[in-house]
Amino acid sequence: MDPIKKILKKFDDKEITSEEAEEMLKKNLSESLSYATIDHSRTYFKNFPEVIYADQKTNEQVADLATKIYEKSSKVLITKASKEKLKYLKENFSKNININDVAGMAFASKEKISLQDHKVLVICAGTTDIPIAEEAIFTLACLGIDSEKLYDVGIAGLSRVIHNLDIIRSAKIIITVAGMEGALPSVISGLTPSPVIAVPTSIGYGSNINGLSALLTMLNSCSPGIGVVNIDNGFGAGFLAWTFINSFNPAQ
Repeated sequence: MDPIKKILKKFDDKEITSEEAEEMLKKNLSESLSYATIDHSRTYFKNFPEVIYADQKTNEQVADLATKIYEKSSKVLITKASKEKLKYLKENFSKNININDVAGMAFASKEKISLQDHKVLVICAGTTDIPIAEEAIFTLACLGIDSEKLYDVGIAGLSRVIHNLDIIRSAKIIITVAGMEGALPSVISGLTPSPVIAVPTSIGYGSNINGLSALLTMLNSCSPGIGVVNIDNGFGAGFLAWTFINSFNPAQ
């Protein structure tokens, strides 16, 4: 018998209390496949289902995982998906799937997601950083958070930052996305009291070392109030911003 059904039967037979059943379900909501183990209990602990990292997975694996998560959790988010995978999902998954080709992401939800404005701003340094910025924006939208964006405002042309000071200083949470030397978060943080989430990207010439130089710059910033996520992790930045919002707005 399915372990979940066993727990429900014990509850139905009054062998366990509702509190005991809830605790047992939290510990048993996983599904083993030949190539993966789905953590269906993720929703209990993170308020959002397990997210599928699509890179290096086959089209069929991504679609299969998405279907199983979607069936139990009513929503599913896929990250780092190639255009080929996104096309496959569109043809072989739920008809209401929402795809962002630039971010390489897809999302489906059985419930309508209403966006709320919490003054989140996403800034990227260069045009080539846009896919990672879009990843953060798409993640936020999937979590019900609206955001404003400023693109191609790197510090090589500092006037581009200065011309947008009103927008920057009105934001409550700022996500900055930058490759090359990765100095943008320090500059932005020095101009606002708001927390800054820094996302290094793998964009840059040889000594950028696939984003390592940008990551180290951001980690070594002397401006307080900066948190750094991993290289090209726009999803992590968006999710972290949402976590900040939830901590101050428990009803969200």
